[in-house]
Amino acid sequence: MGPENDTQITEFLLLGFSEDPELQPLIFGLFLSMYLVTVLGNLLIILATISDSHLHTPMYFFLSNLSFVDICFTSNTVPKMLVNIQTQSKSITYAGCITQMQFSILFAGLDIYLLTVMAYDRYVAICYPLHYMVIMNSRRCGLLILVSWIMSALHSLLQGLMMLRLSFCIDLEISHFFCELNHLVHLACSDTFLNEVVIYFAAVLLAGGPLAGILYSYYKIVSSIHAISSAQEDPELQPLIFGLFLSMYLVTVLGNLLIILATISDSHLHTPMYFFLSNLSFVDICFTSNTVPKMLVNIQTQSKSITYAGCITQMQFSILFAGLDIYLLTVMAYDRYVAICYPLHYMVIMNSRRCGLLILVSWIMSALHSLLQGLMMLRLSFCIDLEISHFFCELNHLVHLACSDTFLNEVVIYFAAVLLAGGPLAGILYSYYKIVSSIHAISSAQGKYKAFSTCASHLSVVSLFYCTSLGVYLSSAVTQNSHSTATASVMYSVVTPMLNPFIYSLRNKDIKSALRRLCERETVKASVVLRLKKCP
Repeated sequence: MGPENDTQITEFLLLGFSEDPELQPLIFGLFLSMYLVTVLGNLLIILATISDSHLHTPMYFFLSNLSFVDICFTSNTVPKMLVNIQTQSKSITYAGCITQMQFSILFAGLDIYLLTVMAYDRYVAICYPLHYMVIMNSRRCGLLILVSWIMSALHSLLQGLMMLRLSFCIDLEISHFFCELNHLVHLACSDTFLNEVVIYFAAVLLAGGPLAGILYSYYKIVSSIHAISSAQEDPELQPLIFGLFLSMYLVTVLGNLLIILATISDSHLHTPMYFFLSNLSFVDICFTSNTVPKMLVNIQTQSKSITYAGCITQMQFSILFAGLDIYLLTVMAYDRYVAICYPLHYMVIMNSRRCGLLILVSWIMSALHSLLQGLMMLRLSFCIDLEISHFFCELNHLVHLACSDTFLNEVVIYFAAVLLAGGPLAGILYSYYKIVSSIHAISSAQGKYKAFSTCASHLSVVSLFYCTSLGVYLSSAVTQNSHSTATASVMYSVVTPMLNPFIYSLRNKDIKSALRRLCERETVKASVVLRLKKCP
């Protein structure tokens, strides 16, 4: 019989951040000050919202609820850590640990739902300003808060009940400062596969759903602002747009550069998977660098012009790098398929020659497609209306501006989309069908989880890229609103390359370890240089 979760498990040990006794006063002071600032700051927001009648609006009602939840969130974890440091004890009872875990899930979920509700509130305020107080009445506001509490409480209860079915053995050390769900699951010595599945699907549904809602709300908000600015040419919005796109561009370049540097500098990452990832990061940098800098220059110089040659060139490079993104994601799916379905032959099949050949074929296919679309564009003639309601020269917009016959261009675009986007998508779906079949055949739950976790980051990036790209072309097919289509294009051309490094670094232990080692090496080098400079 397997181990049971009986009364012998009485407590866990919270190891915290460091066991060095000299660092404990510093950690205590740092967290105490942060906790006091958090509590006092959020309390001030709540008191100001309650006491001032001017703040009795839906936005500040949601903000005060968020402040209350933030106070509860930190109060659930930090005080216990401070008490443990002060008493030089690391223990927490089994019941206390499960309770702390449940409240952490509850308040984290509430944070997510309240941020989603606040995004919806801003969407209504900007897109339907005349009906704002009617739509966001007190009854609806209260209902949104109630639903948020119910959804979070149910999720917390589910995870708590799933935790109670697990049994724990000797190793009861939690390398954290509070009882966190994933850490507890990994400590269990019974079968955790069902828990892992519930955690994964809960993350997708209860975090991915609100995130999709927030993105959609801000997509509609940006569309409305863009329509207003186009109609009124509001110069006050230009610094906001400039700052927003500049920050996204810098995050994209720096994030992807860090992944490339980590992959090159760390020998542990000299594998096919990270070779393809570094190529994807390079392409993402090129993709955004092809469009965003020109837009920023236009805003800064208050000029909207681009030469005909520059426009065609920008369009061709956009097609090239978008195609490379698609092919690299397909190659990475094939890599995961070989790694999981043929693990013993992985390094033989995915040798350096084949990896280089796959990258070369991706570049050739993308370059030929880009060249074809460029040559097809050169046969078109343009009349008077040369205004592109977009932030870059996008293929569909240019074709719709032409005053000559575009039927052949439309046919080429359609067949290229079916063959050069649908084909790779079919390859990705087939790879994951084979991967799921292989994972299903694995007997151990730990083996299933390990195999599935290697694909999670890639699957997230594929979903993000294809969903946003599909959204652009569906929106252009359904609606004639060019502003909406332009805003949707921001998702796959700017937002997706920006999020890719976060998806891979946050979910990937190897990347995080490599980045940590890279930072440590640079710190050591900097200290050595400083010491040498000080020497006479």
